[in-house]
Amino acid sequence: MNKTAYAYDAVIVGAGPNGLAAAITLQQHGLKVLVLEAKDTIGGGTRTEELTLPGFLHDVCSAIHPMAVMSPFFKSLPLEQYGLELIYPEVAAAHPFDDGSAAVLLPSLDATAIGLGIDAMAYKKLVQPLVKDWPLLANDILSPLNFPGHPIKMAKFGLSAMQSAASIARRFKTREARGLWAGMAAHSMLPLTAMSSAAIGIVLGAAGHIAGWPLAKNGSHQISNALSAYFISLGGEIETGITVNNIDSLPPARVVLFDTGPKQLLAIAGTRFPARYATQLRRYRYGPGVFKVDWALEGPVPFENEKCRKAGTVHLGNTFEEVAASEALCWQGKTAQKPFVLLAQQSVFDDTRAPEGYHTVWAYCHVPNGSTADMTALIENQVERFAPGFKKRIIARHTMGPAAMQSYNPNYIGGDINGGAIDIRQLFTRPVTSLTPYRTAAASIYLCSASTPPGGGVHGMCGYNAARQVLKDLHIV
Repeated sequence: MNKTAYAYDAVIVGAGPNGLAAAITLQQHGLKVLVLEAKDTIGGGTRTEELTLPGFLHDVCSAIHPMAVMSPFFKSLPLEQYGLELIYPEVAAAHPFDDGSAAVLLPSLDATAIGLGIDAMAYKKLVQPLVKDWPLLANDILSPLNFPGHPIKMAKFGLSAMQSAASIARRFKTREARGLWAGMAAHSMLPLTAMSSAAIGIVLGAAGHIAGWPLAKNGSHQISNALSAYFISLGGEIETGITVNNIDSLPPARVVLFDTGPKQLLAIAGTRFPARYATQLRRYRYGPGVFKVDWALEGPVPFENEKCRKAGTVHLGNTFEEVAASEALCWQGKTAQKPFVLLAQQSVFDDTRAPEGYHTVWAYCHVPNGSTADMTALIENQVERFAPGFKKRIIARHTMGPAAMQSYNPNYIGGDINGGAIDIRQLFTRPVTSLTPYRTAAASIYLCSASTPPGGGVHGMCGYNAARQVLKDLHIV
């Protein structure tokens, strides 16, 4: 069919960061692109709403964005010209202990290492190579499996990244270093004894020293707003409130890209796929879900340790052993009585988030996929444990368990915010084993969501990589 018979060169289903990244990349190369979003607002995992009380702005999903500023794609865009302002807390992340002390991730690698005492050299040996080599390795780490541009440096990173977080922890002697490491590695949503569970921890640790762990002023929705504004400035089109249930309902286009998970892709376009490919998609595995609580507070979280009050992110889990036990239970179908809690206190640094004198706080813990357990009290107990008096400051709360998460964003199957388990079996084979994972088995249909490499996170690289595959297949690059 002649190109002029198509209404668009590309139609993208889903306006999350990856869908928008794919749209921008294709539009930058002269293609005519339409983005369709089911909700009335764009954003996917980067939305902000008044979840508790009027005037209290809460990030619905993602809140802190180290990977956004580590992303080669995002760094290439003039997003600050379209309203995005990032705020960098003095302390990127803090990890308190029961005795009132805390380990901290600081912008300075040396300062962070010094705070870990006798483990200073072991910590630097773990993260310093990636801090130094990130500009050379970023594209390879955030892309599908391929022959790297710097194979020796990539191999050195892989030797540590493919290990379990537990094996890395054995390099450390102090409670402080082990605890700080546990909090970073637990972002993987894997058992800390699992192979490759160290990868996320190393990257996030390095990110703290390379670019920081920032939050977006006025809310995470400012990231998606800036992406969409830039896309529209290039001539792109976005339509919201459009639910796509069947691929045949889409406007004629040379290619279609889905910022959805395998389950949704099958529901919309499954009749186009060969039986073997459809079976592979059905076998795609999901990891633990999350239970999230947002609070409106009368005053900031009264953390016992002053460093925690200066941190954008606080990991609540005490020792490495306690964090590891909590994360292991998720994979056993059980919930922890003392869950590992990831907490962000954006309003401490961004006064647009709440009325003067009040604060918003965001936190979640990992739970078994699809869990119906109410973790509200257990999460609040964990905060109170390290911030006595916290509960007295709560004036309103909003909770979202796995079912609510999936209802909010159908890509979060069973509450899995990573778009699928990122274990060694699916680290490079998302959603199927293929050297071109973004190209499906049906002509002109592509996947660009977090269910493709490199996986979850607000970095846009899944969408960017998928768009580059499209451009290659269309012989444009």
